[in-house]
Amino acid sequence: MNRIRKGDEVIVLAGRDKGKRGTVLRRVDVDHVVVEGVNRVKKNQRPNPMKGVQGGIVDKDLPIHVSNVALFNPATKKADRVGLKTLQDGRKVRIFKANDEQVDA
Repeated sequence: MNRIRKGDEVIVLAGRDKGKRGTVLRRVDVDHVVVEGVNRVKKNQRPNPMKGVQGGIVDKDLPIHVSNVALFNPATKKADRVGLKTLQDGRKVRIFKANDEQVDA
């Protein structure tokens, strides 16, 4: 089970964007996620009239390693580690390590 999923609000722990908060837009692979507004670079885009893409300099969010982000805990207003817990009905749920509350309500 993935500890960080699409739509989660995360805080960056390391790198040039340390301390920034954003939502996970997508998972690139097992180890990388794209976070909104984090690891943003400028890219020179070539025009492609067949696809209707206009050329110029565009901002693009690049992937960041999942070890460099942590889930935002709204109760403590800080970054928190995520653990897994199996409920009595057999479902696995994610919990915050700090206060043992469920991530997905």
